[in-house]
Amino acid sequence: MSRAPLMPKATAVWLVENTALTFRQIADFAGLHELEVKGIADGDVAQGIKGLDPVTGGQLTREEIEKGEKNQDYRLKLLEPKVNIAVQKSTKGPRYTPVSKRGDRPDAIAWLLRYHPELPDSQVMKLVGTTKTTIAAIRDRTHWNAPNIKPVDPVSLGLCSQIDLDFAVQKAARKAGRGIVPDAEPVRTLIPAAAAVVPPATPAEPEPQAKKPQEEEYDADSVFAKLKGLKAPSEDE
Repeated sequence: MSRAPLMPKATAVWLVENTALTFRQIADFAGLHELEVKGIADGDVAQGIKGLDPVTGGQLTREEIEKGEKNQDYRLKLLEPKVNIAVQKSTKGPRYTPVSKRGDRPDAIAWLLRYHPELPDSQVMKLVGTTKTTIAAIRDRTHWNAPNIKPVDPVSLGLCSQIDLDFAVQKAARKAGRGIVPDAEPVRTLIPAAAAVVPPATPAEPEPQAKKPQEEEYDADSVFAKLKGLKAPSEDE
């Protein structure tokens, strides 16, 4: 796989403006599509991007450009960098979409709006590389091609990966409070052996029996007292 220059679109802008190279030569060198380079020349693509001189940047020589201008079949060769510079991919802003797939973006936007309405416009912009105005037009059915727009999965169209789509959906669900999992039941663990042994049952205490009425105790004084209280029988009896 051939290497591409740093800031390929800015490099392509400079080559279009300052050389007589063909669109195909510039596209092959910058790693872009030929139609995209044509769009740069027509002013439809890369508006506001300042051209980057690959000669002063040490990525191309004047001799190499002259060879390409003399022979349209010649492919420009990128100079080997003298210092390895780690390039960090930007994760901010909308995703860049190739020209060949830009016609599929309305269908992908319609699919996201229908099946994932929880996604904010900023996430839709990053997934398919579109603008807020286009999203609003498709949502309100005011898009110029609204009658022909059909919802199609952006993953199947190659506009984003399944991982990026799942991550965006999960992030939106968490923000909407739908990703909160209710408190789970405590995890059951094995109980200790000491708790598993059933202690021997203690014998039940007998129910207290009703107390028998105490028998009246008699002594000599009480006996004589009772005898005195008795009436002596008469002789007639």
